[in-house]
Amino acid sequence: MIKKILIANRGEIAVRIIRTCKLLNINTVAVYSTADKEAYHTQLADESICIGDAPSKNSYLNMDSIIEAAKGTGADAIHPGFGFLSENSTFARKVIDAGIIFIGPEPEVIDRMGDKSNARASMIAAGVSVVPGSKECIATKDDCIEMANKIGYPVIIKASSGGGGRGMRIVYEESDCVTAYEQARSEALISFGDDSVYMEKYLVNPKHIEVQLLGDKHGNVVHLFERDCSMQRRNQKTVEEAPCDVLTQEAKERLYADAIKAAKYVNYDSVGTIEFLVDHQQNHYFMEMNTRIQVEHTISEMITGLDLIKQQIRVAEGKPLEFTQDEITLQGHAIECRINAENVKANFAPNPGTIKTFHVPGGQGIRIDSAVYAGYTIPPFYDSMILKLIVHAPTRLEAIKRMRVALEELLIEGVETNIEFQYLLFHDPIFVSGRYDTSSLTKFIEEVKKNELSL
Repeated sequence: MIKKILIANRGEIAVRIIRTCKLLNINTVAVYSTADKEAYHTQLADESICIGDAPSKNSYLNMDSIIEAAKGTGADAIHPGFGFLSENSTFARKVIDAGIIFIGPEPEVIDRMGDKSNARASMIAAGVSVVPGSKECIATKDDCIEMANKIGYPVIIKASSGGGGRGMRIVYEESDCVTAYEQARSEALISFGDDSVYMEKYLVNPKHIEVQLLGDKHGNVVHLFERDCSMQRRNQKTVEEAPCDVLTQEAKERLYADAIKAAKYVNYDSVGTIEFLVDHQQNHYFMEMNTRIQVEHTISEMITGLDLIKQQIRVAEGKPLEFTQDEITLQGHAIECRINAENVKANFAPNPGTIKTFHVPGGQGIRIDSAVYAGYTIPPFYDSMILKLIVHAPTRLEAIKRMRVALEELLIEGVETNIEFQYLLFHDPIFVSGRYDTSSLTKFIEEVKKNELSL
C-alpha cells in the first residue's frame, strides 16, 4: 500500500528506517539540514532533500518544510522516527490533512498519551497504577509550590510533551521549587516547542522498566516483554537490557497486564512503550507513554526476532497484526550500549568533530546501528549519540561478556567517546548483579572519579 516514505529525522534512526524500507521494496526520501548534507542517511535513501538551516527549529522541527518535501517528492507516508516531531500531534494532523499517511498513532492518541499530564489522567481513569501527582499542568509558580507541598518532597517536574530526560527537574525542598519550575519550562519550550509541565512524587532510587507494545487499527494489542532502562545519567539512558533479570515473573505479568490495559483504553494503534517506575518491593507505577519508536527498540527486536519498523509500517497501512501474544516468544538476553561523542572527563560534554578512524566489532550476536563513518564530521547541533552497540546471547552473563569483547574491538578516533567508560561499567559488580537502580550510574561515576579508574 505504501510506496514511498519520507523519513522526518536524521542519524541512526533514519538509517534504521531506510534499511527496513529496502527490505519491503518501499522507496525512501531523506531530509537533511545544511549541516547534514554529507550525512549517511542522505546517501542511503533513494532521494534526499534539504529542508532548512542547521538549527532544528529551521529544519527537523519545520513542519511545513517537511510536508512540502513529502509532497514534492511524491511520498505517500512520513515516518517521524524518535525525537523532533515524533510525538507532536499538530504535525501528525498536518501530515494527515495533506493526504499523507502518518506512521504512528492517531493525533488524538498522541494528545492523550504523548502529553504526559493527559496520559496520567487517562491512566487514572483506566485503573492503571500511577505515581501520586498533579492531575493537570502546573500553570503558575504559586501553583507549583502549592502542589509540591501537597504531594510532599521530593517531587519531580516534567515537560508534558517531553522525553529523553529533557524538561525535567527534581526538587528536594521548597526553596528550589520556583527555579526548577522555570528551568523545566524553559528547557521544555526549547526542546519540544511546548512549555507546559506537570508534577509527580519523586520515587527514590526505583528501577525504570518499560514494556514494548504493538497495537493495530483492529483493536489488537500485544507486548514484546520488558526492558530495564535504569542505568541513567541525568535522566538520559546509557545502557538498556531486555528482559529485566531481577523481577519476579509475577511482577512482570502485572506490568504486562497494566501496559495492555493502558493501550487498549486509548485504542493505541502503533508501536509504543509504557514506562513504569518499580520500587524495591516490585510495585510498579505508570510514568509515561512514548507514542513512537524508541532508541532502545533494538533489544526488543533481538529477544523476539521481530522487526518493529516493519510492524509499524504494516499497522499504518491498516493491516492487522501478523501474530497473537502466544506466538511471541522470548529468546535469550539482549543489551544495548549507547556510544556518544562526548568527553567523559569534562563532565560528559559533547565532543563534535571529524571521525578519523572507525572500526566496528563483528561476530555472532552483535549488531551495530549507526550513521557515522570514517571522514564524517559530527555536527555540534544535535544529540551526541553516534552509535548503538547491541549484543544478543542465550543468557545475561553471556551477553555481558559478549558486550565486553565488542567494546574492546570498537575503535573510534578523532573525537572523544564514552567507549572506555562503558567498558568499565560492564565490569561494575552492581551492574553485573542486575540489582542496579536509577541512582546506580551516578554512584558509579563518582567511584570512577574517586579512584581515577581507567583502562
